Amino acid sequence: MASKQDEQSQNQPGRHQEVGHKSLLQSDALYQYILDTSVYPREPECMKELREITAKHPWNIMTTSADEGQFLNMLLKLIGAKNTMEIGVYTGYSLLATALALPEDGKILAMDINRENYELGLPVIQKTGVAHKIDFREGPAMPVLDQLLEDKSNHGAFDFVFVDADKDNYLNYHKRLIDLVKIGGLIGYDNTLWNGSVVAPPDAPLRKYVRYYRDFVLELNEALAADPRIEICQLPVGDGITLCRRIN
Repeated sequence: MASKQDEQSQNQPGRHQEVGHKSLLQSDALYQYILDTSVYPREPECMKELREITAKHPWNIMTTSADEGQFLNMLLKLIGAKNTMEIGVYTGYSLLATALALPEDGKILAMDINRENYELGLPVIQKTGVAHKIDFREGPAMPVLDQLLEDKSNHGAFDFVFVDADKDNYLNYHKRLIDLVKIGGLIGYDNTLWNGSVVAPPDAPLRKYVRYYRDFVLELNEALAADPRIEICQLPVGDGITLCRRIN
């Protein structure tokens, strides 16, 4: 149950919309502390600009949280990623975090069913000078993945893949991505704690879309935990992200 302090802080002007949606921490005040102390002061101006543009969009709950963007940016630098893929782009906050982390000749194959949302953030990406790293494809990702798999040279070609799209297709994506990511490479699945609903009782009052996708997320989590081809680490960053390192 939220404390009185948390309830009061929710009404503070300028409070970012992702607090309360995007954190699984017990206290919104603690999450705000992380943002104010470690995330926002180090957030590049271009990412701040894109985050603020996205906050005005009616579907802003779909955006990657700022702390997760910071995490992805550092992770990609740590693994030295160069050839990456992103399934589910929205306005491009995580895409920009990735593009900033890659070297000048790095590449991102980015897929989303909605070009209009991507183009909302595209001017910021272009202004930042990283648009040349992005190959954006409008439409469902599955046909693109199947086409990639037909060419053996694409097998094991990707250093990192980030998936933040339709949860009911996550397992279908995984079946394909496991052959496209290199041995030692990473796949990151977003929203794997799904608003905390993964531990909610069956009769819990959940928003309709949360309840609809919960079973797909639970199925994915069980499948990833049992997959001998990967090592996994599930992190309570944002709405939960599971990192899968391909080992064979």
